[in-house]
Parts: sequence; C-alpha cells; structure tokens
Amino acid sequence: MSPVHIASEFDPAADFILWQGDCLDLLAHIPDGFVQLVVTSPPYNLGKAYERRLDLDTYLDQQRRVIEESVRVLDEHGSICWQVGNYVRNGEIIPLDIVLFPIFTSLGLHLRNRIVWHFGHGLHASKRFSGRYEVILWFTKSDQYVFNLDAVRVPQKYPRKKHFKGPKRGQLSGNPLGKNPGDVWEIPNVKANHVEKTIHPCQFPVELIERLVLALTNEGDWVLDPFIGVGTTAIAALMHGRRAIGAEIMPEYVAVARERIRLAEEGKLRIRPMERPVYDPNNRGYVPPKVVTLGGPKQPLLIKDPLSSNSSGA
Repeated sequence: MSPVHIASEFDPAADFILWQGDCLDLLAHIPDGFVQLVVTSPPYNLGKAYERRLDLDTYLDQQRRVIEESVRVLDEHGSICWQVGNYVRNGEIIPLDIVLFPIFTSLGLHLRNRIVWHFGHGLHASKRFSGRYEVILWFTKSDQYVFNLDAVRVPQKYPRKKHFKGPKRGQLSGNPLGKNPGDVWEIPNVKANHVEKTIHPCQFPVELIERLVLALTNEGDWVLDPFIGVGTTAIAALMHGRRAIGAEIMPEYVAVARERIRLAEEGKLRIRPMERPVYDPNNRGYVPPKVVTLGGPKQPLLIKDPLSSNSSGA
C-alpha cells in the first residue's frame, strides 16, 4: 500500500499539500479553478496563540483578501463553507457570519444554506445565555454545483411510516436511504475528553467536515482549507478518496497534522464515527468500530474509534 504523499510546496501530484506559512502565500501558487471545495474555520479575532487581535474592520479586510483568493481558485461548480462563531468585544458579541456575509455576496457567490452547528458543551456565561452553536455559511460559485445528498442522509425518525391513503397507500412515506439532515447539525465539539483532542484550542470535529466533503465533492476532488490547523480537513478529505491543500502558520500544529496522517495510515487514528448518535445518558447504544480507506482502495486503513466511556459521548 502506497503512503499518502504529503508535499510542503504546491504539487498537483501530491495527495496532501501542507504549507507551513501564511495562507495567502499558498493561495498565490494555486491556479484558477483548481479546487472543488473550500472549507475552513478562520481565526475569530479573539487573540488566540495563532492570531493577533485586530480592530474589527482590519480583521474583515484581512478575511476579504483570503476569501477573494479562495473564490479565484474555486471551480465554477464548487462550494465555499466558512465556519465561524462570534467576535466578542467588551462583553458584546458580534456574529461573524453576519459581518462576513456581504464580502461573499460582493464576489457574486450564492448562499445555499446557513447551517447551525449545535453542540452541548462550551464556556459558561454569567451575563448572557451560554453560547452553544456556531454557523457554517455554504456558498456556491454558480447555480450548477455538486450536491450529493444521498451520501449524507441520516436515519428517518419513523423509518416504517407508510402512506395511509392515495395511490401510494401502504408504501413507505420516507426515503429508504434516510432523510435530509437539515440545516441544524448536532455534533459534539472537540473538548478535553473528545477522542480527537489535540493541542489546538479551537479544533473542529472530523465528522463536521466529513458531511461537507461527502455532500459537496466527488472522489479525486481537491479540498482546500486556508487555515488547516491540525489537519482535520485533510483527514476528512483523504479518508474519502479526496485530496487536500492547507496552510498553517504554527509549526507545532503542522507537526500534529503530519502525525495524525501518519497514525491514520497505520490504522491508529481515533475519530468519532459520523453515524454515532450524540450521547444520551438514558440510552447508551453501542456503535461498533468502522474501518474506511484513506485516500482510496490502495491506501492504508483508518479505523474509527469504537464507543468510549467518556461522559460527554464526544
């Protein structure tokens, strides 16, 4: 089995291009229309180790430059998914999806969904309700775009429900492949006891990106994450036969991303299965381990983590 080819410079023959440095420097090397999906969670301007807190207008100008370049390298049938939370200033929140929206529309993009990512754990607020969701803005470049709904259907709530009258009487009323997951996604976030937790303070779960990769790309497509962090987007792409490109300015995160890919090649990377229900203390159903290919049938295996005993079910 051939290993995943990771390149540190732009190389169309690679499986994963992992650029250590500014994403604008990487984007300058990518040809027009090269990628099918751009998916990322950019810095929220909160002063984390990997960012410098900026005036909001300066931050938005910085984001515009990255978004403009991301649109340039996007295929005409491609999608951009920008996952963001809130910018907090003097105890007041400013939803970043609201202030970023005009940038995307000014570039001619079309908003297909404003997806709410709901999770059960996070910081506890005392002067406002605790924040328990973030937002994914899904834009397309044109009215013709890839959307593989069947690849991401979820179980029907009433799988045996049938039509009780009319010409379809007695037939199943729901799609046997499952239902559309809708635009509110309940997926545990990566906290201390999550099986995917690394040193990154704002890491997002593989299954969040998995759903976007499966729905918005086909096998062999390129997936770009301008702020790739510890490589979550690359894992979600490679395990489903796609290829990945990403930039990261923190050397320690680049090292973690490489290590996670190595563990995946050896079948040792633990991730939360996309099909596992959110933990319910009253119903602890078992979801067995799942084995999937990393980078296609000739690649080594990645084994999804079996049900653990952690209290959050993450």
